[in-house]
Amino acid sequence: MLSARYRSVTFYVGVDVGGTTTTVTIGGNEQNVLYVSDQFATRSTDGPHATIAAIVEQVQQGMKGLGASVDQITSLGLATPGPATLDGVLLKTPNLDPTAWDRYPIRLELEKELKKLVPEIAVHYVGDGQAAALGEYVIRNGKLSWESKLGIRSVEDVSSLFMVIVGTGLGGGEVRNGQVVRGLEGRAGHAGHVLLPEYAFRHEHDRKLVVGNATATIESAVSLTGLTHQLEYRLSLPQWKDHVLNQQSGTFKDKAKQLRDLADGGDALALELFDDQAKALGIGLLSINYLGDYDLVVIGGGVCDLSETVRNRYRQRAEDAYRQYCLDGFKNLTQFEFSACGDDAPVLGALAHAYAMMK
Repeated sequence: MLSARYRSVTFYVGVDVGGTTTTVTIGGNEQNVLYVSDQFATRSTDGPHATIAAIVEQVQQGMKGLGASVDQITSLGLATPGPATLDGVLLKTPNLDPTAWDRYPIRLELEKELKKLVPEIAVHYVGDGQAAALGEYVIRNGKLSWESKLGIRSVEDVSSLFMVIVGTGLGGGEVRNGQVVRGLEGRAGHAGHVLLPEYAFRHEHDRKLVVGNATATIESAVSLTGLTHQLEYRLSLPQWKDHVLNQQSGTFKDKAKQLRDLADGGDALALELFDDQAKALGIGLLSINYLGDYDLVVIGGGVCDLSETVRNRYRQRAEDAYRQYCLDGFKNLTQFEFSACGDDAPVLGALAHAYAMMK
């Protein structure tokens, strides 16, 4: 049964597809967030058709929960990991198995499936890093109303920002003059592949991790992949031979996932690794801000979940490295900000993109 409250409302939808989980959000015609789903399985290993079916099902469930009809949706914003074309054709995206997903036109195929239910719906594509930056921007600026404003103190007067998302890899996105920057072919924001100088790394070994087609990148230093590479070497050094992680079985990636809790407990090795990561990130963000001169530089992803003490230490190390190497004219950066939207930044950005594309 249709809710009288939403009978005449036009709805907009945002979808953030990850390699493991996906999230859906629904907004009303006053640019207000009405619903954010729990994360659900992307089913990427089952192939694109299974993923699209899961998205359509979750959109239908969300609309039903609001007491609204799926045919009231006019626009859907879709975010996925890149690289991809402007029109959402995936290009050997690392988080989605290329044997099933390479050259897959996910925007077009999702639109085709949704048009079976809503003939007039339009699906619009945006990269997930770009979406995260846009989501952070619209929530901080109050352009998208959301009751769960996680870390927002007040509406902020910001016209430009750059956001990095620290996860298994490192993504990024830019908003300038209130618009998400997508680039000539939709590839803008690949901050993880910016090269770092030698002095950004404690050990020569740390510089040798290949990410994409290069070593010594921001992602090779600032990511779970980078932490795993660095941890394996550190545990081989005499000074760490008695470390608790050397007494455990399991992969080095499994051990790297324990570093957050170990850092919260004051473990010296975990703190050293996060200090090194923060230093590298600060140097990388300096290069990014040299080009952009942003109102705000935002750090998102897993490091936001560090305890407050370790998170503040991480930010301070990143800011210290930035200021140590920056030109005098760039020393007026107030501070780096942690994401106010958390894991919901990309899906909120996808929703904002759905609104923007219908103006």
